[in-house]
Amino acid sequence: MITEKGKGYAPAEREVTRLHGVTPFDKITGISPKENGQRPAYTDIFSNALVEICKQNKKVIGITAAMSDGTGLIRLHEELPAQFFDVGIAEQHAVTFAAGMATEGYIPVVAIYSSFMQRAFDQVCMIVRFRNCMSFLRWIAED
Repeated sequence: MITEKGKGYAPAEREVTRLHGVTPFDKITGISPKENGQRPAYTDIFSNALVEICKQNKKVIGITAAMSDGTGLIRLHEELPAQFFDVGIAEQHAVTFAAGMATEGYIPVVAIYSSFMQRAFDQVCMIVRFRNCMSFLRWIAED
């Protein structure tokens, strides 16, 4: 069986990842309205900052679990692919992989939607926390 996201809805068929999880949008065009003077999204700020940090320090890496677009790591993948890792739908592996990289001197940044973080909770508690591999954990309230 093969599933296709957005099947039957032309805007989603054209832009599968953008319409995977959405804010309000026009049902006919699929375009989200932007208000003049709207503040940038946290994801955009995070993405831009991470790319700049990675350019300055080759030891900083970005890790995601099949959500590079939604977490903002797509820009890192496009600009610095050697510092980007997508582990697929395996949040628990993303966290364990980051812990291992940290023990080898890398500075991993793991971007996971909080709604999927339960898959990696044991790794955060048992592997990362107790082995002192974690320096910062940030939850995004909007997720």
